[in-house]
Amino acid sequence: MKIECVLFDLDGTIVDTNELILNSFMYALQHNNLPPLSREEMIPHMGTTLQHQMRVFSGLEDISGLETSYRSYNYEHHDALIRSFPHVNETMEALARRGIKMGIVTTKIRPTTIKALEMFDLLKYMDTIVTVNDVTEPKPHPEPVLTAVRNLNADLRTTLMVGDSIVDIQSAKAAGVYAAAVAWSLKGEETLSKYGPDYIIHDMKEICDLVDQGTD
Repeated sequence: MKIECVLFDLDGTIVDTNELILNSFMYALQHNNLPPLSREEMIPHMGTTLQHQMRVFSGLEDISGLETSYRSYNYEHHDALIRSFPHVNETMEALARRGIKMGIVTTKIRPTTIKALEMFDLLKYMDTIVTVNDVTEPKPHPEPVLTAVRNLNADLRTTLMVGDSIVDIQSAKAAGVYAAAVAWSLKGEETLSKYGPDYIIHDMKEICDLVDQGTD
């Protein structure tokens, strides 16, 4: 069966915000006089909501101060620390030429989602954008993926969700769409493979091959 719709996670999947996110967490903890965490302690939780990560990292229920510090640092350093991943724009252009519907499904808030997409000229390719602001239940719940599929009037059986985190795979599988994990994830290919993605891609251009070859 041909893939007719491709949904993308944002952070760590099509835009390299890894250092921005990690540095923002480190700053927030330091600014609020909390014990520092290593990258290795933080990486497994990346992809979940900011609030969930803050509570895990701090042990606090009220994380409003942490969130304020995080967003302040994140916004100030956004453009300096964000990077592109190889072959993303070329792949989007190739998918657009094939008539593939595309969308973003992220646990990020809408303003910074739009900011990152605009920075790398990716916004024009997206037919829908589903952020944490648009759902009641974020990933790993299926709601974000199902919302995007509904917005695009797409078919679950011909939709592929591409992401770099465990929650991307879980959300996709729960929604009943195909799941592709990206091997450049900070979590590592071995970790992601344990959650049963249908595909692991090592270069963004491989998505075009999946679209051309179909899923059968």
